[in-house]
Amino acid sequence: MKELVEYLAARKIICKTLREIVPKELGTRKKVGIFVGVDLKGYYCLVMHLSKKSRVLRKEAGELLDLHKRIEEYRDTKIKKCYIRIDAPLCSKAKTMFEENGWVVWNESES
Repeated sequence: MKELVEYLAARKIICKTLREIVPKELGTRKKVGIFVGVDLKGYYCLVMHLSKKSRVLRKEAGELLDLHKRIEEYRDTKIKKCYIRIDAPLCSKAKTMFEENGWVVWNESES
């Protein structure tokens, strides 16, 4: 958690509160870190951290977008800002899909 907070702070994203949601609570078996917080302006933000060896394809991007909708229903809130940190090769179509839906994508395998 501390590493994630420092990572977000380096990108000038500060959250007053940040809580982890276990994917099992949402009925998914995905191995993804899910964190929901409230930023300084009072908006809810979602941070996902995906780390794996294989490429993240468009199909998986769609599944993660569906997971976002389930989180909104689970928390009964409207999440305004969505961020995803990916430590894996990322398909360009998947990245485009995230960005078209208003997500900020940080792909760690590029840098």
